Amino acid sequence: MYFIIFMKTFPFNFNSYFATYTYWRNLFMDNSKIEELINNMTIEEKLAQMTQLSPVFFGAEPDIDLTGPMEELNISPADLPNIGSTLNYFGAEKLIRLQKGYTEKNPHHIPLLFMADVIHGYKTIFPIPLAMSCSFNPENYKNASAVAAAESSASGIHLTFSPMSDLVRDPRWGRVMESPGEDPYLNCIMTEAAVQGFQGDDPKQKGKIASCVKHFAGYGASEGGRDYNWVELSENTLRQFYLPSYKAALDAGAKMVMTSFNVIDGVPSSANKKLFQDILRNEWKFNGCTISDFAAVDETIINGLSANSEEAAKNSIEAGVDIEMMSTHYINCGKQLVEAGKLSMELIDRAVRNILNLKNDLGLFENPFKDADPEEEKRLHLCKHHRELARQAARQSAVLLKNNGLLPLKPGTKIGIAGPFADSTDTSGGWALAADRNTSSLSLALQERGFSVVTAMSGPLGSMEDQIFDIEDQTPQAEKAFANCDLILAAVGENPRDTGEACSRAYLRLSPNQEKLIRKMKEAGKPVVTVVFSGRPLELKPILPYTDALLQAWFLGTESASGLTDILSGDYNPSGRLAMSFPQTVGQIPVYYNHYRTGRPYYGQKDHYVSKYLDCPNEPLFPFGYGLSYSHVEYSDFSVRCEEGNVSAEITVTNNSSVSTLETVQLYIHDCVASVVRPVKELKGFQQEELKPGEKKTVRFKITKDMLKFYNQKLEYVFEPGEFEIMIGKNSQDVNTKRIWIN
Repeated sequence: MYFIIFMKTFPFNFNSYFATYTYWRNLFMDNSKIEELINNMTIEEKLAQMTQLSPVFFGAEPDIDLTGPMEELNISPADLPNIGSTLNYFGAEKLIRLQKGYTEKNPHHIPLLFMADVIHGYKTIFPIPLAMSCSFNPENYKNASAVAAAESSASGIHLTFSPMSDLVRDPRWGRVMESPGEDPYLNCIMTEAAVQGFQGDDPKQKGKIASCVKHFAGYGASEGGRDYNWVELSENTLRQFYLPSYKAALDAGAKMVMTSFNVIDGVPSSANKKLFQDILRNEWKFNGCTISDFAAVDETIINGLSANSEEAAKNSIEAGVDIEMMSTHYINCGKQLVEAGKLSMELIDRAVRNILNLKNDLGLFENPFKDADPEEEKRLHLCKHHRELARQAARQSAVLLKNNGLLPLKPGTKIGIAGPFADSTDTSGGWALAADRNTSSLSLALQERGFSVVTAMSGPLGSMEDQIFDIEDQTPQAEKAFANCDLILAAVGENPRDTGEACSRAYLRLSPNQEKLIRKMKEAGKPVVTVVFSGRPLELKPILPYTDALLQAWFLGTESASGLTDILSGDYNPSGRLAMSFPQTVGQIPVYYNHYRTGRPYYGQKDHYVSKYLDCPNEPLFPFGYGLSYSHVEYSDFSVRCEEGNVSAEITVTNNSSVSTLETVQLYIHDCVASVVRPVKELKGFQQEELKPGEKKTVRFKITKDMLKFYNQKLEYVFEPGEFEIMIGKNSQDVNTKRIWIN
């Protein structure tokens, strides 16, 4: 237990801090020095570097008795000075103190690597990734990641487990909130932006941290939308839809790859040689570091791939997983595997080399404290500039789904606001681990904007509280309170704790109380504006007849209230577009726009023997790319040209309104006949155009053969000449279409 002792022995002071910094900055490591270090390390020290433990084991919480946890993981105090990394411990003073104590105890003075789940902000929280993807503006994701990097690096963090690039098609899966959505192209664009924001040109730079892309691979395809579940994907589907975003992260320079929890092709990801050796290392030439997800190596035993701890260690090390997170099979079994000739020492050295190179890339051998600075924390956390960027992202991420002319609100409007999110300040969403959650409420923000606001029935009406009461007896009082109001604003949605990891849902409707609230307010004769807070697409069809305007707010972070008020008041014309389709009902799921065409497609005819539901349309309630604004933009003069092998498409967009707008013009392509069946359409590009009232612009897209490539039966990535449908429009359903032959 001496790690707890050294934490108490080395209280933080700047003199000690800078003395240690001066010592370390002279220890620049080149490749030869890293190899020398590896040669001087014992196998026990190497295996400890390949292990990641919670900060509690390092005395982060000195009052906790570690005997039980250490016995459970079968580790001893002697192992702790050699452990390579820890996770989700925050604060400059704490991390400086921990690093100083650790490096002085480590026999080679190897610095500890601090990792954390910094997903969509650190102190300044941005919209959840799915929401930022709805902005169709990668700069928002880049800004969010850059701000998160600056704030978290000042608190001592070196690496983030982000971005999550998993393509998702099933909103029952709670982690859709972390994903860029259902489209491979948009996912690639957003993933690249996130990595660039976190790392910049060099993660060693001040204010930058290393990026770990996750979860490799196919985690977003969990069967039934149930977390940690089986994934069944053909290799063609895996390569065509799911792998591109991970590759985009690596092309952008991501330093680490995390395994997924799922089994793929019958093999858990954390032991999958095809994924981590054949594809990641050999095909993509990735030479960075890899890490398991939380206790995922342990789960190879539960899955039934590994019979025991020895096999778990052997399978994952041979697969190429460098770091084992929160389990200890490597450190407990690695030495005996090598001594028995069951595991190559070269594989262990390779893993340690990757780990030490990562630490060196971050400059930790020169300065193990990197950017940790209590004064910088105070300056950066929730600063004005960061909040301005968060506000911009918030208002660009919300999506207007319906508007019968009720929005924007007219000045002087008397608003009756009800629902669980009327007064709530908890709108950050999942994975806001370091957030203070002290954001303004929607009701307060509207009042500050000059609106008269009356609040009623704003208590907990979420899914967890539904079973214990009914709002029927509260509605008369609410109607009385709202009697002099011009309209009702229903701030509803899912409980913030019901979205994220391990938050799969089979029921995606609003809670019964929330649906009743909207219905009762409409029946009372008042116009209703509904604002929906959620981390996933919900089943909103039941409330559509009872709401005059519908705004999908997601969870928008620190500036949620201000961003939404910008939209509601008309200070900002909504511009968000859905990055994920909204289902008519759960029974449709998965529903996504870029599906394959069946041999018996349904075109609205009355034929019985076609691919359709008897009780529900095939189409989603709101399709991918959909979103309204306060403007009317007309698309006209669509043309496609092929001149000397160069293909281009253009269309004229005209703002036929008195309000400036940001229009997202979307390009889709369909390969009509190919050696394998191709999707009915695929997003291949988009452009955002600022249009003043009455302004007209011509938007042009260049179409290259690389955009038209796909994986054939031999899994070759090829272009095949033929006939293509070129589509440009407002969303994946509302498009203008022309056919053209491309050689």
